[in-house]
Amino acid sequence: MNAPVHPDIYRAADTRYTGTEEHPAMLYRRSGVSGLKLPAVTLGLWHNFGADRPLENQRAILRRAFDRGVTHFDLANNYGPMPGAAEENFGRIMASDFRPYRDELLISSKAGWYMQDGPYGFGGSRKYLVASLDASLKRMGLDYVDIFYHHRPDPETPLEETVGALDHIVRSGRALYVGISSYSPELTRQAQAIAKDLGTPLLIHQPSYSMFNRWIEEDLLDTCAAGGMGVIAFSALAQGLLTDRYLNGIPEGSRLGSHKMNTGFLTDETLLAIRALNDIAAGRGQSLAQMAIAWVLRRPEVTSALIGASSVEQLDESLDAVRNLSFTDAELAEIDCYATDRGINQWGRATASTEQAESAG
Repeated sequence: MNAPVHPDIYRAADTRYTGTEEHPAMLYRRSGVSGLKLPAVTLGLWHNFGADRPLENQRAILRRAFDRGVTHFDLANNYGPMPGAAEENFGRIMASDFRPYRDELLISSKAGWYMQDGPYGFGGSRKYLVASLDASLKRMGLDYVDIFYHHRPDPETPLEETVGALDHIVRSGRALYVGISSYSPELTRQAQAIAKDLGTPLLIHQPSYSMFNRWIEEDLLDTCAAGGMGVIAFSALAQGLLTDRYLNGIPEGSRLGSHKMNTGFLTDETLLAIRALNDIAAGRGQSLAQMAIAWVLRRPEVTSALIGASSVEQLDESLDAVRNLSFTDAELAEIDCYATDRGINQWGRATASTEQAESAG
């Protein structure tokens, strides 16, 4: 007679907020002028959590993240593959592992990019945003999300309608806070002014930001600080370029090797910069990935750095970046020799879309 099979019951580590001798405690930063604190490093489920990855690997990464104090899991309606798959998988793991810890978690989702065919699967209309969030909540098995973002500007929808929808989403109990992603500085100022008039200020902005993509330093960081908004930087590792993965070529299974990223992003000049930055990181006692995360977090306006992970080992390496977040002036000056915009901001057209529409009009 076979012995009964007992389910794998997850119990979060007692050291999740204190750290251990091996790994430092997570740091938490207040988002803008709000009362909400985010972990310095947030786990994003953009890649590695779709239908093409084993659920048990996803579960192991999420468990490890929470065990190390990562309280924020970031999703979107179209994360996959296929669109919606990441939320469905997260919902399964939420039900089996994290339900008892719901009040300790920040779960965010977004809508704005393409989700489905037809007139209501893209953009910033009230119809799309509300319906999309309802579908996201169903996939994740949640009553509400902690943060809901408009994922990109929509030049075809009045900003008053989009921000009004975000206000409605909070007032209806579907989300506790709302934010925006990839908005230009001017559009951010306009959106925050509308939101404050409605009584539901925008909590946070989620732009792309890395040593190879520095567009937010020109005006957006100041705009967010003036508007009382936090900043959570996505693609802090420049989609893997700012790691040791490409130091000796393009490995199979990488985003470049599997054609999930524009191969033109890794030019000879960029490769030389990656190797130079890797040497600087080694001098700091860090991996390149750890230094890239720390560099993003050096700015006081940045609340959190958003990372992805394909394994527990990769996650641990990234989270250990909080061990050393300080830079000397000499280190920053040396980094600046190589940390220049390298044409990898594939979200730039979305950011500029509203301004282009106004010019055309």
